[in-house]
Amino acid sequence: MEVLLTAVMLWLSANFDLPAVHDHPHVEFAPPSTIAALRHNGQNGSQPHSHVEAGQRDVVAVYVDATSTIYLPKGWRGETAAELSVLVHEMVHHLQSRGQLKFECPRAREKLAYEAQERWLNLFGRDLLRDFEIDPFTRLVLTSCYF
Repeated sequence: MEVLLTAVMLWLSANFDLPAVHDHPHVEFAPPSTIAALRHNGQNGSQPHSHVEAGQRDVVAVYVDATSTIYLPKGWRGETAAELSVLVHEMVHHLQSRGQLKFECPRAREKLAYEAQERWLNLFGRDLLRDFEIDPFTRLVLTSCYF
């Protein structure tokens, strides 16, 4: 996992305005109910940042700032571009946190995460619409401070 986290971090820092940090997040695997609870309730008062599957509004994964932890669903293996894109999305949040980047609102933090995820998927001929049912309007709503 360390090699994969390093590769994703290097790709993100080379392709986006994100710092290259070498302290990796913790990665834990949890059932969907735990991931959803972390997303909706937070942990230790922190603001979690998550990748949401738009069609079902299911939380797929979450990053918790307070513990520098990415929670991926049990059974995640990173064997497909879509699975890896979820890790890419959450790594954006880790780099944002480590870089102490500021945002207008928590949803604004999602904009770059979805952009990076989309670009990752495009490398494999995939996209957010096909793999996660996230169309451009849904992405706008998920990342806008005004909705």
